[in-house]
Amino acid sequence: MPTFERRPFKKSLDGQIDADELQRCLTQSGIAGGYKRELAAPEFQRDMSGTMGFNEFKELWAVLNGWRQHFISFDSDRSGTVDPQELQKALTTMGFRLSPQAVNSIAKRYSTNGKITFDDYIACCVKLRALTDSFRRRDTAQQGVVNFPYDDVSLSKFVTE
Repeated sequence: MPTFERRPFKKSLDGQIDADELQRCLTQSGIAGGYKRELAAPEFQRDMSGTMGFNEFKELWAVLNGWRQHFISFDSDRSGTVDPQELQKALTTMGFRLSPQAVNSIAKRYSTNGKITFDDYIACCVKLRALTDSFRRRDTAQQGVVNFPYDDVSLSKFVTE
């Protein structure tokens, strides 16, 4: 994975970058996905400021690099893509216990011609991580079951789409 520079953080008066600057950093580093909003989300920021400091970016970079290595390890034909079966294996080893139907839905959402690129894999991982974190916050008894009002579902759909 390419390296990153500290320059964008030095240009900013407060040493922080916003979502647009984050996307520029990622694009310059060879990650082209349009998921800047998800990566600038609170799960990737300690201070919930809507901006990211250099240390937060380094942590995000480590996560992305780990996901890249993970993706490569499941790309059995070295095509730069994974198929739905490879995706299933990758998600399972990341600790996501998903039904075959859920994986099929995810594969349909994130694939082009039945293949998932690395950028789409990142988008998938970001979404799954956010959903899992949200679920865990609500699963206070750690039983794998949560109850929530309809508004939480309907509003989250509007906010995240």
